[in-house]
Amino acid sequence: MAAIARFGTRVPPELPQIIQECRERRQLVQGPYIEQFEAEFGRLLGTGHVKTCSTEYGRMALYFILKAMDFPAGSEIIVPALTFWVVPEITRVAGLTPVFADIDPYTFTISPQAVERAITPRTRAVLPTHLYGLSCDMDPILDIAKRHNLKVIEDCAHSLGAEYKGRMVGTLGDASFFSFQAFKPLNTYGGGLAWLRDADVARRVGEMADAEEWPSEKRVESILTQGKWQHTFIRPKVFTWSLFPVWYVASFTGSKPEERLWENVRPLDPLPPHYRGRFSNVQAAMGLAGLKHLPEFIERTRRHARILDNLLGDIPGVTIPRTPQGQTHVYYQYCPYVPDSDALVKRCIRRGVDVAPMHVDVCTRMDLFGWKGAAAPGADKAATAVQVPVYESLQDEEVERVGRLVREQVLKLSRAGAPAQSVA
Repeated sequence: MAAIARFGTRVPPELPQIIQECRERRQLVQGPYIEQFEAEFGRLLGTGHVKTCSTEYGRMALYFILKAMDFPAGSEIIVPALTFWVVPEITRVAGLTPVFADIDPYTFTISPQAVERAITPRTRAVLPTHLYGLSCDMDPILDIAKRHNLKVIEDCAHSLGAEYKGRMVGTLGDASFFSFQAFKPLNTYGGGLAWLRDADVARRVGEMADAEEWPSEKRVESILTQGKWQHTFIRPKVFTWSLFPVWYVASFTGSKPEERLWENVRPLDPLPPHYRGRFSNVQAAMGLAGLKHLPEFIERTRRHARILDNLLGDIPGVTIPRTPQGQTHVYYQYCPYVPDSDALVKRCIRRGVDVAPMHVDVCTRMDLFGWKGAAAPGADKAATAVQVPVYESLQDEEVERVGRLVREQVLKLSRAGAPAQSVA
């Protein structure tokens, strides 16, 4: 039986034709699809101004936004204690000071109460991360920002297509940024996009993005090749005989091979050269196709989440992801709390399902930031959740296999006396 990876990549079925067309027209790097993609993305969001940023990294959109807002040097930007470490580090590279606010372990998103407690006279912005595909509780955050004259910059790397009280995430604050890395909700093999409410800020972001050099055709071809291999290696039949054996052995040795797959934690000042470069035409063409398929991708993932909910939701000691009233979830990841998460991960891997520990960072624990401020018990708690495969390229029967295995192993652990991990 084939092993199931923790991540999948969203690849539109017409991708080979898209790449071939761009090659034949000599438009891999520059071409008409960039403006078309920006226009279509703008129509999806329905308001504001959009600008593609970077050949490889959505984080450059955040960097350009922070620079365009022209905050005084050293200004404080409130970020979640639970987020990808690059987000606060890019804030620091932009000449600003990240200040961490705790999250709600029930939703994995930043706590409005913690935001208010973190505000000082030096605070200039709040950066809520819509983690795992669920929006933050934005109304109180926006109210706090209005009362304290703060900007709100939404991190939408996980959440394209999610809504908050009928409004699309990414359009609720003053600015937002999206990532198009291979595993993200919209995959263009890298790159990102900035959304701006204010036309002057949008103009400044556009000037910075357009001042970057075009990538070489060789670099774009390399990105396409890397993306193809990523997609290939996590398909069940290939994953079973390539990466999965490493995970299987690690479940006995205690090593963490997945850490080698993620970017090394380090200072990013100066910005690495491979962060630079403009978004390419073939990536934009891929993005246009991905936007066309986005509703069906989201619906399949939601259907898979419902299958998991039905299989796991009635187990004592398990807390499944829940969606607060007025919000929609796009399930970039499905992260329940379970009894003895370490043991469950090992048991599932040894039976062919790549259930994994949560992979975003509790930034208040990281040496990189040397955080001396308030503790973040919500983020500490969130680190005990697990990541269960839910992505849309799985077949329903594969999701049922995943859910039945997790259920079986959780019940066995519970009978063995594993401590509950539920969240009130």
